[in-house]
Amino acid sequence: MALRGEVTARQARLAVELRRLREAAGLTSREAAILLGVNPAQISQIEAGLAGVSERRLRRLTAQYACTDEAFVDALAALATERTRGWWERYRGLLPSPFLDLAELEHHATFLREVQFLYVPGPLQTEDYARAVFSYRLPELTHTDVELRVQHRMQRKVILDGPTPTPYDGVIHEAALRIMVGDRAASRAQLAHLAALSESPHVTVRVIPFALEGFAGATSAMTYAGGRVPRLDTVVRDAPQGAAFIDSAAQLDAYRTLFRKVEAVSLGAKRSRDFIHRLSKEL
Repeated sequence: MALRGEVTARQARLAVELRRLREAAGLTSREAAILLGVNPAQISQIEAGLAGVSERRLRRLTAQYACTDEAFVDALAALATERTRGWWERYRGLLPSPFLDLAELEHHATFLREVQFLYVPGPLQTEDYARAVFSYRLPELTHTDVELRVQHRMQRKVILDGPTPTPYDGVIHEAALRIMVGDRAASRAQLAHLAALSESPHVTVRVIPFALEGFAGATSAMTYAGGRVPRLDTVVRDAPQGAAFIDSAAQLDAYRTLFRKVEAVSLGAKRSRDFIHRLSKEL
């Protein structure tokens, strides 16, 4: 089987989890290959995400690694056998890979939690707001590149308004609501859009006001995507080199705690909606 030329974040996650299971079992890749009856190079290729793995072989591997968590093994099998070519694939080669990886992550997420301080979260942005964000990038993007990014961002909204919407909890600081990324009309339209979305039964929008005392969590921006099982949750954070996908057990637990802390001090859903309406009238 030919090796992959490009490894997606989803494929890389499966590879990482299989390597973690092997290491937890105290086996070398050579020992795992002997137990499975394959060339050691195949184990290395699977654990690098360069080669796929069939469900049959995956279940043999996890059995050899003494993994008894059936729900986790089933979730890994789903990762290994999912062949969906989602809408994001039409942007492959046109946009950087993290754009596609994020869209695929959101597509498969069982729930989404987001915390933002300077911008309205991507899935909640209007077209004019998104265009203003991408138009400000340095080095400057061409008109075509800006429009591709705007189209991609607008299509990400399928997680909220598609036939099977994903439960979404967003916590947004007042700063992100007050910064006029575009002109005044675009800012009002963005706030109105946020307020309307917050009426949806599967969308919760909470606001952290400037007036909140003792809040030192301004560095806790994140996108938290729920996996089929908690062990396959993922956190996405902005990093200098692009989006960083975080999946270690210790870090996931830390970000779960961090989200609960931020959510606990934010305004309730109704008060947040009223806050957004008031702010819109001030513009």
